[in-house]
Amino acid sequence: MRLLFPCLMLCLLCSGCAVVAVADAAVSVVATTVKVGATVVGTTVDVGAAGVRAVVGSDEEKKN
Repeated sequence: MRLLFPCLMLCLLCSGCAVVAVADAAVSVVATTVKVGATVVGTTVDVGAAGVRAVVGSDEEKKN
C-alpha cells in the first residue's frame, strides 16, 4: 500500500504535465494564427491603399 500511493501521485503529475503541454501547444497555435491573420489584413489594407493612390493620383505629380 505504501508503494501504491507514490506511484498514483506520479501518474497524476505526469498526466497533468501532458494536459499543460497540450494546452500550451493549443495556445501557441491560436496565437500564431491570430498573428498571421493580422499580417494578412495589414497587407490587404496596404495593397488596397496603394491601389487607391494609383487610381486617384497625388497632388505632387500635378505640381511638377
